[in-house]
Amino acid sequence: MRSLVCAFACLAATLAVHAQAWVTYEPPAGRANGKHIVMLSGDEEYRSEESLPQMGKILSQRHGFKCTVLFSQEADTTINPNNQTNIPGMHLLGGADLVINQLRFRELPDADMKHFVDYLDAGKPMMVVRTATHAFAYSRNKTSPYAKYSWDYKGADARGGFGGLTVGETWTFHHGDHGKEATRGLVEGRHRDHPILKGVRDVFGPSDVYGVNADFPADAIVLMQGLTLTGMNPTDPPQLKKALMPLVWLRDYRAPSGKTSRILCTTIGAAADLASEDLRRLFINAAYDLTGQKVPDNADATPIGEFKPSMFGFGSYKKGVKVADHMMR
Repeated sequence: MRSLVCAFACLAATLAVHAQAWVTYEPPAGRANGKHIVMLSGDEEYRSEESLPQMGKILSQRHGFKCTVLFSQEADTTINPNNQTNIPGMHLLGGADLVINQLRFRELPDADMKHFVDYLDAGKPMMVVRTATHAFAYSRNKTSPYAKYSWDYKGADARGGFGGLTVGETWTFHHGDHGKEATRGLVEGRHRDHPILKGVRDVFGPSDVYGVNADFPADAIVLMQGLTLTGMNPTDPPQLKKALMPLVWLRDYRAPSGKTSRILCTTIGAAADLASEDLRRLFINAAYDLTGQKVPDNADATPIGEFKPSMFGFGSYKKGVKVADHMMR
């Protein structure tokens, strides 16, 4: 009897740890819209481990989405954005209606990466945020069948890896002076009536404008341009010596399966950027639009609880935080 009790106790402990390897925010009773969003947090600099849980709470509690956040972490579920190879829960992408991808230079085991590629091959939508234009970097296993998704891949079948394939851009350059010149988002007039821009007018973020290549894809629908500012405050004047750069755009990706995924890329999206109410609203609008739902006229983007995101920076993440610390209390 004692051995049986011990076996059940061990199983319960194992399941408890496993359940805490990711967090899921369920919508309130009667509010569920039937859509499941899986969010991928894994970047060393821009604090997606802070912003994605907050966006998951807003999208679930205020808009009825079921939201699951996956994290780069250690084996004991301590969040570590510098761990490039361990994001438990990638199998959950199989049941997702939308993926919000905020990875940077990850190299996942092939079994996990397969779930990511299968999701794209299914023709499902994705949001590609900030560093996710260069989501993957293969330096350990260059013979992997997924090495072509590496940001620096130059083969004819995938120039620029994942970013080049999907949104038409991989890592290029900082157009604004990083940490000194912030970003103002300007609505692209030709598409000002697009549903994703409903109620979105005042977008500011302290992260700088990313540059794009001269061969930026002609089939991209640019929703917002990035204006470089002369300083780090929203009231700072524009840097007139620097041209506008695409900041938010839509593009269709045709997978080898023949199915087409709708992809939204936003190169603004650090946790500190998401202190901007209208940027949070743009993310919310995109979640509605990409999952085939009507976008509200003025989506509620009010944070759930306190939201004081950390400034971006390498090595500046909050140490010792467990995945379970992000569960709803």
